[in-house]
Amino acid sequence: MIGTATPRVSPDTFTLTVPKADVSLFKSIAKKMGWKIERKRAAKPRLYDPETGDYLNDATMKVIEDARKGKDVIEVGSMDEYLELIKNL
Repeated sequence: MIGTATPRVSPDTFTLTVPKADVSLFKSIAKKMGWKIERKRAAKPRLYDPETGDYLNDATMKVIEDARKGKDVIEVGSMDEYLELIKNL
């Protein structure tokens, strides 16, 4: 019995910028060649919490973004109004 060894091939990775009009053509050619196309996505912005040593989760980031955009922000005229508002939560 004769054994054959298949050499391991490590894939090369590179970045290619393709005009939007040619993306579908490039994808079809790559598929026919048996290549794998991975799209690199931008990382979500995260805030670091030095007290816990962790990054903030999606729910916390949504609250922060909503506050930055002025959504669900309640304005109070005095500290007494604020304390009354907190009691009713």
